[in-house]
Amino acid sequence: MDKKLLNELYQKYYKEIYLYIYSLCRNREVTEDLVQETFLKAILSLPDSHGNMRAWLYMVARNLYYNLIKKEKKKESFENLKDSPSDSPPMIEKIIENERRRLCFEALQSLGGIKREVLILQYFSGLSQKEIAAILHITPENVRVLSFRGKKELRKFMEVHGYDI
Repeated sequence: MDKKLLNELYQKYYKEIYLYIYSLCRNREVTEDLVQETFLKAILSLPDSHGNMRAWLYMVARNLYYNLIKKEKKKESFENLKDSPSDSPPMIEKIIENERRRLCFEALQSLGGIKREVLILQYFSGLSQKEIAAILHITPENVRVLSFRGKKELRKFMEVHGYDI
């Protein structure tokens, strides 16, 4: 593959692939490693018939993440891969904003794995239902239903925890 083309793809998709992987593993170092490996493997194994490079990158990233989980479960608990919170005391505005983000993050994490992935891919990565369906190996209709149910569960979680919707 042309070095210029590889550089363009990396510049174009790095940030969103990084955010997607980070949303799954919540660890900066692991995310960096997986992003680099994603681009390498995606480029080396891209089938000639594949027309959507973006969806291909997400599929490769997802597979690498789940392969890592399988390896880590055999070795040790996956909990030690999470980032530790910052020790610096934030200002009151930051505290409020962090609390909102924490609650939103908790709500998202409370969802089942595939519902959470659908919402992350849909809202944070901006992928279409068709692209999400291809990445997760499900039908677009299934994506639509999972998205609807996931949003409903998020709303209920937020209401239970006192967040006005």
